Amino acid sequence: MHDMTVAQLARGLRDKTFSSVELTEAFLQRISEHDANYNAFVSVDGDRALADARAADQRLAAGDADALTGIPVAHKDIFCTEGLRTSCGSKMLDNFVPPYNATVIQRFNDAGAVMLGKTNLDEFAMGSSNENSYYGPVRNPWNRDLVPGGSSGGSAAAVAARMAPAATGTDTGGSIRQPAAFCGITGLKPTYGRVSRLGMIAYASSLDQGGPMARTAEDCALLLNAMAGHDPQDSTSAETPVEDYCAALGNDLQGLRIGLPREYFDDGLDSTTDSCIRAALTELEALGAELVEISLPSSSLTIPAYYIIAPAEASTNLSRFDGVRYGHRCEDPADLHDLYTRTREEGFGDEVKRRILVGTYALSAGYYDAYYKKAQQARRLISNDFSQAFEGVDIIAGPTTPGPAFALGAKSNDPVAMYLEDVYTLAVNLAGLPGMSVPAGLAGGRPVGLQLIGRHFAEAALLNVAHRFQQATDWHTLTPGLGGAK
Repeated sequence: MHDMTVAQLARGLRDKTFSSVELTEAFLQRISEHDANYNAFVSVDGDRALADARAADQRLAAGDADALTGIPVAHKDIFCTEGLRTSCGSKMLDNFVPPYNATVIQRFNDAGAVMLGKTNLDEFAMGSSNENSYYGPVRNPWNRDLVPGGSSGGSAAAVAARMAPAATGTDTGGSIRQPAAFCGITGLKPTYGRVSRLGMIAYASSLDQGGPMARTAEDCALLLNAMAGHDPQDSTSAETPVEDYCAALGNDLQGLRIGLPREYFDDGLDSTTDSCIRAALTELEALGAELVEISLPSSSLTIPAYYIIAPAEASTNLSRFDGVRYGHRCEDPADLHDLYTRTREEGFGDEVKRRILVGTYALSAGYYDAYYKKAQQARRLISNDFSQAFEGVDIIAGPTTPGPAFALGAKSNDPVAMYLEDVYTLAVNLAGLPGMSVPAGLAGGRPVGLQLIGRHFAEAALLNVAHRFQQATDWHTLTPGLGGAK
């Protein structure tokens, strides 16, 4: 059962080939047997999962089932889960048990999905390698000496290692797409506001967005059907109507215009990755799409703009973790100042501290206009580039990352080199656009991801292109350790 996609599992449940309890037990067993190799999970509650599965079986028997009823799903440990620890991969929240569910979690619960557990991540979603977690690094199932990508590396590793058929992630600057690329799975970052942020602990409020991670585009469509929609309790949630993301799957690509930004195929792109991406684009061309060279001239501003805006928002959001209300608190503080400083010194890791310091500096008196205001102006230029490009093309395609997964520890002491791993993904968040990564080849035995970028709220179009590509190729079927199709 662990080799089946979400769509296949859903059919099996409805055909009574197996029950949700049997399915859940199988995945819990795989987690028990394999997670010690990958460190993908922070928390697993088997009793709760089996209780959810029994309730799902009752719904299935009564004919009151949704598409995801009985399907086991893992959730990134940044979504609040009532009664189950939500740590954000940080010592600061190691003891935090939320009294409510994030909207995303509640929607999966309402759909009858089974929560397997909470997955590991870079602390407060800050990182590109999943080496910044208080609970230790996650390892890539394709090679345990490689990073799985971040910050949603635990979710990506869980799906790639077949310990979960699907998982949730969050994407602030590529944190769904980059680990999906590194681990050979499919990941979708929806349009900003398409998925509720309520109960998703904030890193950078104008950039964060939750999304699905699974083996196929079809599975991501099923998951997004459950996740998407307006949330009146979230002021950043869009009221744009939600479509059925499965309905458009299989549509013809004839005449589809795909833009190829020349800035994404420069000297910084690994040559083998470049070859994989160009082969994937040739496949899309054979399916009827037209490839058009375009330019995104403000691409060089992406990294400096992001690494001012995101830390500035993080500095504000993380100010609430002070030892007073919840989370870690230092022992025997001498006074209020000592409480604040020691709590934050003990509770936060190095990367979080680095970004708080950068953000606080950028927002400080005398520097706001020089840094934060300029970064927001650059953000507008980046967004305008995409708007102009979409006047002549339907979607934009290119590499998800500059190269395949790198070795654990290879870039942990070089923050700039680490930040450059996000060079092709950051602009999508700055512009609030939907983007996804699809398996598109192997470079030295390591997965390569093709990135697809769409207009605002064009998730259905992206999913259709990805689905048609996956119908024509088998990269999404490759399994870590086997190097071939299942």
